[in-house]
Amino acid sequence: MTDIPWQIIQDIREYSRNLIRELGFLNKTIAGTDLTASQVHALVEIGNAETIYARDLSDILLLEKSTISRLVKKLITRGELYESPSPTDIRKKIIQLTPQGKNTVQQITKFAEQQVIAALTTLPQSSRTEIAQGLHKYSKALKNCRLESDQKPSLQKEDPVKIVQGHKTGLIGRIIEMHAHYYSEFADFDDAFEATVTKGLGDFFPRLGREENAVWSASYKNKIIGSIAIDGQDLGENIAHLRWFIVESHGRPKGIGKALLNHALKFCDERGFKETHLWTFKGLDAARNLYEKNGFVLVDEYSGDQWGKTVMEQKFIRKNSKNY
Repeated sequence: MTDIPWQIIQDIREYSRNLIRELGFLNKTIAGTDLTASQVHALVEIGNAETIYARDLSDILLLEKSTISRLVKKLITRGELYESPSPTDIRKKIIQLTPQGKNTVQQITKFAEQQVIAALTTLPQSSRTEIAQGLHKYSKALKNCRLESDQKPSLQKEDPVKIVQGHKTGLIGRIIEMHAHYYSEFADFDDAFEATVTKGLGDFFPRLGREENAVWSASYKNKIIGSIAIDGQDLGENIAHLRWFIVESHGRPKGIGKALLNHALKFCDERGFKETHLWTFKGLDAARNLYEKNGFVLVDEYSGDQWGKTVMEQKFIRKNSKNY
């Protein structure tokens, strides 16, 4: 239990939501730019540091290394950043702003400063100081709580991840939702992608009763946070199709992706499929590493737009264990 009055908790929650909305964080772009919030924050922090390593940027923004890698690549492509080898370790790359990036940061800074000035001008001096001090204390308290939580032992025994085979209530919707959110960030996919995923699932799930088809879901604290499926019909010729493999970001350190893939490949081997095929996109390095560790080989790479946006698609094939 807590001795903090209930109303104070609710007030802070409400004010936090209002602050996020007023600052524009619910929009696709922010700070008067055509950049996402994470891209804006990355440019500002790189500008403040002048030079920075990707690992440091990951720690500052509290984002996974794979997310930072994709973010940096996009900003390099835009001409906002450039990478150069570290003078002390050639395996590391230093990230810096280009002249265009510096100009972008100047515009972001000007926009943000004017936003603060416009708001504070309506308040007396005493309130301005209270706001600055209050925001500092609250942000520091949130950080301290996060650091303390990171240092606590895992509650794996109390809150185990459950992986089950077969359909369960809400699974179709969660698969669509997880794909839509992840690939909107990764490749800027929109409703066309979401509709394509929905159509594919609508075709697959009525066939789930066939012995060559299967789906698994991973749940944590009663919420579905991962999925994978084997479609043994759509490719024909005794070839399994690995589909809808996804794990929410907070589930990846728990090894859920590896566990889901093991279930699917064991199923393929036991059913005697000749091969397992999967299609994915270039840039998903963590997933590719997991595929290759489990016997998948990249056999084709090509530009495609079937998902509504042009991406570099990749096809992987695994010879199933009984056919090695």
